[in-house]
Amino acid sequence: MEHERQDPFQKRRHSKAFYIKLACVLFAVLLLAVYLLLFSLVPLRTLLPAYSLAERGEGELRLHFLSVGQGDATIVEFPDGEIVIIDAGNGSFENENHIYRYLKALKPNGVSIVVTHADLDHYGGFARLCEDFPVTRAYLPLLGSSLSAYSDFLKRVNASGAETVTLSRHILIANPSGAFIACISPNGGEPVDKNEDSAVLFVSYKGVNALLAGDIGETREKALLREYAVAPDAFDFGARRVRLEETDILKVSHHGSASSSSEEWLEALGAEVAVVSVGKGNGYAHPAEDAMKRFASAGAQVYRTDELSDIMITVADGGYTVAHPNGEAL
Repeated sequence: MEHERQDPFQKRRHSKAFYIKLACVLFAVLLLAVYLLLFSLVPLRTLLPAYSLAERGEGELRLHFLSVGQGDATIVEFPDGEIVIIDAGNGSFENENHIYRYLKALKPNGVSIVVTHADLDHYGGFARLCEDFPVTRAYLPLLGSSLSAYSDFLKRVNASGAETVTLSRHILIANPSGAFIACISPNGGEPVDKNEDSAVLFVSYKGVNALLAGDIGETREKALLREYAVAPDAFDFGARRVRLEETDILKVSHHGSASSSSEEWLEALGAEVAVVSVGKGNGYAHPAEDAMKRFASAGAQVYRTDELSDIMITVADGGYTVAHPNGEAL
């Protein structure tokens, strides 16, 4: 039987094609390895551009209320460039990137974080932020959470080397400018409920005051008012006075739920501005129609993140202005 003789040149051609394919595969694997190495060393989000924000003027304090859907994220920017991030949304990809780009634009001189209470829509975004920015101090709630996401957050806080402080009354965050953030609730007793025990923070600078009410409800609002009526200096920190009736700006509680922002509370505060951090088309029907009516009856101008996106309030010379972060007036 005759066998067909294989052309040696054809064999060489087949061998060459094999080696070309092998080289292409190896090159692709090498590219993938380099990409994964770079991604582990330089997270993709660090390549995101910073937002274009208005420059902070000399001696100005700014309050930034970020739009993070059905959640909370507030930044207090002190006149010296130090910032305090109060809550950071739910940690979704979109919200994390939004907060990161905003902070990148602020170029903070120092970062502290505050978790008002252990609901995911308030602490979820902090896990990544603790890796992206050098956090010096973390203020944590009295009542934690059994969720694995909260445990992961605490692990990252510990890994960051940040000092941890448990929030309760008479915890003070002071700035050399004279600005301060005072925690007036909870009172440090036995925790009862995550919402009712969430931190209530009084921010003061040059005669302008803002109250950030966390997720407290009508029960805690009225308890604070009763205590304040008996002892008007109950929330003071030495020479740093906390006068609830001098509140100019109210970050309303619990996204404007019907069970918070009671008529008695709003009347006592007398705030001119009410900021509602709320998600568009959320399933809770926040802000509640009843709450909106109470804001109107109290004479407060309402600014909502679901309608306006991010909101910036600039405090200077004993007054304040409300604008978009790019400086356009609202």
